Amino acid sequence: MNSLPRNGTRQSLESSDRERASPIQAPLSSRPQSLTGARLQRHADYQRAYAGGRKRHSSSMSWFLARQQRAYESASMPAGPRVGLTAGKVLGKAHERNRRMREALRRHVELLPKGFDLILHPRRFVLTLEFTKLEAEIVRILHQAQAEAAKMSQEVPAL
Repeated sequence: MNSLPRNGTRQSLESSDRERASPIQAPLSSRPQSLTGARLQRHADYQRAYAGGRKRHSSSMSWFLARQQRAYESASMPAGPRVGLTAGKVLGKAHERNRRMREALRRHVELLPKGFDLILHPRRFVLTLEFTKLEAEIVRILHQAQAEAAKMSQEVPAL
């Protein structure tokens, strides 16, 4: 039999436990946002970024940065910055090659340069790289991409 009274005391005890958040959990407002709306999804978008973008290299990956373009004449511009990942099967199965990169990007999605598409192409080295180092590398690339985007924005767009 239950030793607590039936007047709802147990329920109030349980709700007070839920209200006390663990110090490990971040408040909902400071949690990283999703990459759902910020991902390149169409093959044509990748092709436009490769054709109109600039290629750069880092120690663990290559990356392309391109000004966003309309998919076709009457199409609207993309809502915000987008990011794409390209990793061949040589890097392992899809969940192995993309999971770590997506998580690191998700944590820093606010650093994506506005009005640009960024494509990351990791090298095999990324699979064994410590996650904190991978995350630091991605943050460094995102800062470089912002600086490159600022330069590209000052240039006259090609017609």
